[in-house]
Amino acid sequence: MPDYHDDLRLAHVLADAADAATMARFKALDLKVETKPDMTPVSEADKAAEELIRGQLQRARPRDAILGEEYGVEGTGPRRWVIDPIDGTKNYVRGVPVWATLISLMEAAEGGYRPVVGVVSAPALSRRWWAAKGHGAYTGRSLTSASRLHVSRVSRLSDASFAYSSLSGWEEQGRLNGFLDLTREVWRTRAYGDFWPYMMVAEGSVDLCAEPELSLWDMAATAIVVTEAGGTFTGLDGRPGPHSGNAAASNGLLHDELLGYLNERS
Repeated sequence: MPDYHDDLRLAHVLADAADAATMARFKALDLKVETKPDMTPVSEADKAAEELIRGQLQRARPRDAILGEEYGVEGTGPRRWVIDPIDGTKNYVRGVPVWATLISLMEAAEGGYRPVVGVVSAPALSRRWWAAKGHGAYTGRSLTSASRLHVSRVSRLSDASFAYSSLSGWEEQGRLNGFLDLTREVWRTRAYGDFWPYMMVAEGSVDLCAEPELSLWDMAATAIVVTEAGGTFTGLDGRPGPHSGNAAASNGLLHDELLGYLNERS
């Protein structure tokens, strides 16, 4: 089994550089923010962080392809780095500390690319999580100072904590009734949003989370952290991995029930 140690170490170096760039502009009064064609915001920090990561990858891994939220895909081949320079841009531009840089390495496999390395770095929270295929998931300050992650063992919805981002997407897809039914069945709900619920599933502090509409760069890094922590990460269609345009993550024990509720249609 490949150990991916060098790739994981590089991902940490990339995250260190991105953290320095994004924190330097966090809460800056002169931060420039634009609106993209899909009506989502992008800041100068998003673009700068992705440019920085791309530049380092082009020097360190010139044969690998790169897919990023802000500048698209560059290169071809069996290995592809997937980057979200700031996951949670709306939080970032409002001074809310819940945002992260997501970095993943995906490799070609039967059925499509699969994530084999993932780093989720949230410098404003002073937190980082990471995983490599077959080697577990961890959180800590560095590769040498880390704690291994494990999902929870909660096996009943009535004891489960469910996290989500917002209600609007579920309503737009005609899934709101099933979503609300699920919130009535679980012990607790919280709208943490973006990358954080997936990391809490991996840590075992949340048991279920889901989002109705996402891109690959939103999910590649979080997917491998969840699965290497012993959890399950699929689309709402049940397809494993970050390929369905939406996501459902759990400790595995509650996954079928989670999908059942979220696929109820109005």
